[in-house]
Amino acid sequence: MKRLILTLLCFASSILPAQGFNNKKEKAIPSKNLNEQTIHQSIQKETDKIFSKLVNIRRDFHENPELAGKEKQTQEKIKKYLLDLGIEVQTESYGHSVVGILKGDKKGRKIAWRSDMDALPNDYPDPETFKSKIKGIQHGCGHDIHMAIGLGIAEVLAKNKQSLKGTVYFIFQPEEETFKGAKEMLHNGLLSRINPDEIYGLHVTATPVGQIMVKPNEMFAYQKKIRIQLKNGLSEDVLNGLGKKISNSLFRTSNGGKPWELQSIVDPKIGLTNPDTIFKDYLFTDGKFNMYSKNNESFLETYLYETNSINLDKIIPTVQKVIEDNGYKDQLLSVSFVQGNPTIVNDERLTRSATEILQNLYGKNAVAPDYGQVPFFNDDFSYFQEKIPGVYFFLGGSNFEKGMIAMNHSPNFQVDEESIRTGVKSFSSLIVERLNRN
Repeated sequence: MKRLILTLLCFASSILPAQGFNNKKEKAIPSKNLNEQTIHQSIQKETDKIFSKLVNIRRDFHENPELAGKEKQTQEKIKKYLLDLGIEVQTESYGHSVVGILKGDKKGRKIAWRSDMDALPNDYPDPETFKSKIKGIQHGCGHDIHMAIGLGIAEVLAKNKQSLKGTVYFIFQPEEETFKGAKEMLHNGLLSRINPDEIYGLHVTATPVGQIMVKPNEMFAYQKKIRIQLKNGLSEDVLNGLGKKISNSLFRTSNGGKPWELQSIVDPKIGLTNPDTIFKDYLFTDGKFNMYSKNNESFLETYLYETNSINLDKIIPTVQKVIEDNGYKDQLLSVSFVQGNPTIVNDERLTRSATEILQNLYGKNAVAPDYGQVPFFNDDFSYFQEKIPGVYFFLGGSNFEKGMIAMNHSPNFQVDEESIRTGVKSFSSLIVERLNRN
């Protein structure tokens, strides 16, 4: 982790000037057409006005984290915040979920914004002064930031209700870390109650604070757990050797890169914002297979990461062929995927529209292109996207000058809270523009 932080800090000097991101508050939108710009000037003004309040509630969430399925106090805080804004609240969807419903003064499109709620079971070092008060539980993935942004968007849009054409749904979703919450909310009839036309969400990550990043289609690699079942009788050395041959037969990267080294996502030469990124067109495994025996059978298991969905069906036949070619056809019982969640797939039309809107309002550098797919991580927002056209954004939370690295699920995870301001302002404007378009 120390090496990761140092590497990210080294990249900072070339990233920040090149992409124009900084930690200063943005200038107000120039008003070429005052009637068109008034709503977005109001959004900026209201965002700045409530920023300190949002920082405080984020810190309260951070100090009082709750695990997946245990988000009771978090739910109560969100519910009270929304009710105080005059927003209708529903809590019957699933678990400790909260759905806020804001109806504009005019009829129109229905748009949902999703924020996840749960924390992680870990006790990593936390550099914040407002550390978790609950031993073994931390907001080490940024969901406290996500909730603050969601509440901020709700407040800003509630204060501009007279300008809204349509309805905005604020989905505060529990149990994202267990990949259960979104699926269960849908299973329990969420869409029979709100039925949005489109849905949006974000995840804070290790890119520079203020940087919004998005791309059409997949944002993450497909993650699959593969299991090989063999008859007992092969030694540990043989099984280890077989695992290495299988990993080598599957291995593929672009430009000789190492996409498993996540510190490279911010490297301007090979990272996500470069068309020649190493984070595209790859397939690799977690490395050494996990081996165990059960009921007189041997098992080999590992996770693999593939960027191209059309290649997924080729993996099992490839593994079978390696085993057979090495003389173990008679020992082979089965090869199968035993775990594999759906991945984020952004709607192409909505992604183009969202990018255009944000760049027109807040400048070309407001949104950075994403040319790759991140391994290891995923998000159950994908279940919403299976039912509703939607877009999922990355929002930068690192401040390299201050030594703040927002590398999720890692020791010393720290987010620059200016990302809250950027998120509230930018995505409030996006929702208003999408509501007002035919």
